Amino acid sequence: MPPWPEGVARHVLPRSPSTNAEALRLAARMGGRAWVITHDQYQGRGRRGRSWAMPPGNFAGSLALRPEGDASQAALYSFVAALALSDALGATCGPSARLALKWPNDVLLNGGKVAGILLESAGQGPRVSALAVGIGVNLAAAPPPDPGAAFAPVSVAGETGITISPEDFLDLLAPAFAAWEARLLTEGFAPIRDAFLARAARLGETITARTGTTELTGRFDGIDASGALILTTAAGRQAVPAADVYF
Repeated sequence: MPPWPEGVARHVLPRSPSTNAEALRLAARMGGRAWVITHDQYQGRGRRGRSWAMPPGNFAGSLALRPEGDASQAALYSFVAALALSDALGATCGPSARLALKWPNDVLLNGGKVAGILLESAGQGPRVSALAVGIGVNLAAAPPPDPGAAFAPVSVAGETGITISPEDFLDLLAPAFAAWEARLLTEGFAPIRDAFLARAARLGETITARTGTTELTGRFDGIDASGALILTTAAGRQAVPAADVYF
């Protein structure tokens, strides 16, 4: 195992409604960083208010921090989390596992969704005073499929036969996150973007991006300096700041 990142606290809760909610409470009163994980998350959330089911043995955790900058800078932590997840899952599953990052916040294993990321923040105006980087990983079992989801859920154990506890997975995830965050803070978003695109699913292929009101289909040509999806459609090149992506 890589060493635990210096100055980062660790909290393991037997049960919690939401590790993101707990992380935001911690971040509001602390000066450093802290990981919060639980063995039973019973009110987990995904993007756009969707529920996040957590069968026993899966990973539900959040990093609590007080980022510098505004909401647009805080949003870049989604890409940091995706790269850290890719590293931790790669170390867990081994070189034969097919891992890919699906913009903006999912990790795919052998073509199915194995992990998701949800950022939630607190603050006034454009300033973010507290950030929770929420991460859910299907380590032991996949939850029931969601008919509206873009991908069927899969689990690490189901796809590889490998079992790992949430605590041991955190020992891989936390150092990976710290390493990618250090690059973001010292080198900016460009190397994070390049690394994400090197692992991105369906780059250069036709995809569909759906928001609450529109649907765009075009070629996935990258992400811009803000993290927005670059889509080349029949109407030209467009930047999509937030959407659900379907292949």
